[in-house]
Amino acid sequence: MTTEQPQPPLAPAMPPIKVLLADDQALLRSAFRVLVDSEPDMEVVGEAADGAQALELARAHRPDVVLMDIRMPGTDGLAATRAIGADPELAAVHVVMLTTFEVDEYVVESIRAGASGFLGKGAEPDELLNAIRIAAGGEALLSPAATKGLIATFLKQGGSPGAPRAADGAHAARLATLTVREREVLAHVAGGNSNDEIAELLVVSPLTVKTHVNRAMAKLGARDRAQLVVFAYESGLVRPRVE
Repeated sequence: MTTEQPQPPLAPAMPPIKVLLADDQALLRSAFRVLVDSEPDMEVVGEAADGAQALELARAHRPDVVLMDIRMPGTDGLAATRAIGADPELAAVHVVMLTTFEVDEYVVESIRAGASGFLGKGAEPDELLNAIRIAAGGEALLSPAATKGLIATFLKQGGSPGAPRAADGAHAARLATLTVREREVLAHVAGGNSNDEIAELLVVSPLTVKTHVNRAMAKLGARDRAQLVVFAYESGLVRPRVE
């Protein structure tokens, strides 16, 4: 007579990623909803037609990710992102900015405001879904191509590469808190390199690079990798080259 072996308990299913859609175009929101809701690991918890409504729904539903259009009537996506980033109760909410082009005039400000990254509205469905998963996992959505565009936008807004800035003293003080290795890693982050690429360049493990990145973020008060890039250029640690 055989005795049945007890079965190990099933691992609890991960809750779906909660997504809030904020765009003034109803047709676009509808398309995004169909796409997101078709995935077993994510769900749409609300739709907003402007930034004020997005902020209200973010506070009500506490989504993991907000897909936020930058340009909306009334309260725009930039103002809404700034409000979300300033609310301690919404610290776990990650904003991905949606732009007509991958980089536009508001991108630098959106990163400063707390957005985790940005995505062009012309992105492929798989790119959009991947962006949601990346942002929900706490990582920044900032590809090398996007980083180059961000640098170009920064140059356009901030003037020539060597131009002094009013906040140079404050930036220098914050930069001084970093170790030599953390500065080196930060420079590579600003160049659009991934952790794996940086690890190969510095002949260390990706985990070591991640540790340096996290420490730099903590010391600089950066919400994520995207804000590190902006800081690297504003502080003068990296000098952009105009091609």
